[in-house]
Amino acid sequence: MPFGTKHQPVERTLTANGLKHHVLSWNDAAGTTIVCCHGFLDQAWSFQGVAQPLADAGFRVVAFDWRGHGETEHVGRGGYYHFLDYVLDLHALMPFLASGDVHVVGHSMGGTAVSLYAATHPGVAESVTLVEGLGPPAFDGQAPDKARTWLDSMDRFWRREPKLLTDLADAVRRLRMANPAMPTDIAYFLAEKGTVEVDGGLTWRFDPLHRTTSPSPFDPAEFGSFLARIEAPTLVVSGERGFRTADHEARVAALPNAKEIVLPDVGHMIHWLQPEALAEAILSHVG
Repeated sequence: MPFGTKHQPVERTLTANGLKHHVLSWNDAAGTTIVCCHGFLDQAWSFQGVAQPLADAGFRVVAFDWRGHGETEHVGRGGYYHFLDYVLDLHALMPFLASGDVHVVGHSMGGTAVSLYAATHPGVAESVTLVEGLGPPAFDGQAPDKARTWLDSMDRFWRREPKLLTDLADAVRRLRMANPAMPTDIAYFLAEKGTVEVDGGLTWRFDPLHRTTSPSPFDPAEFGSFLARIEAPTLVVSGERGFRTADHEARVAALPNAKEIVLPDVGHMIHWLQPEALAEAILSHVG
């Protein structure tokens, strides 16, 4: 197993809002917990490399698969993945993920969900770390256009012919196409954890319904009102070559108690490519 093997996670299943969620925890004997929330089409196992040094430092580390991701159940036919559903799941899971002091980390989509939760429940987290997680770009259009685009994407979804992966090597190739700097052993690890065998090949574990267009326009002003409500000390971790919106500085400034660090020579998937550097940044923040 790449990323180090000193601390092996315990796997559990917790039910939140009627869905069985897959949960990993490292160093369960420790008192203070760091909860890690992954991003879009990612999985809890991707925090394996970050969890090792955090556990070495004496923290309990927990990561879970969002609904429709990894080994967590998919919504049923007729259901959909509206963004606040993720916040609702985090709200339901938190009492079971950590009973004492807790710090929360979110990457990308997970960072946006963490922001909404921390804003509405200011007394829960001792600190917040947002890793490339300050939300998507503003929607350049009107709400009816967004709704029409979503409806069209749903039409295509139900007409689609599912495309399978040939084998694990095919999954690795696709991961590394988007992330050429990813070491092969890490790509194989994530591909193995993130796929499942089906008739005729392999498929990604995430629900393909996620690939449809979101029906909800993203409003930076509305998101900024949430950021302004986050009372916990907040660390913004950005990659030098990462995802950056045009109003990035304004979003950081909206946080009442924040600092930002930029990690050099890395893009969006910091926890995959520089897990030790990310863990060091988190440790500097949580004390």
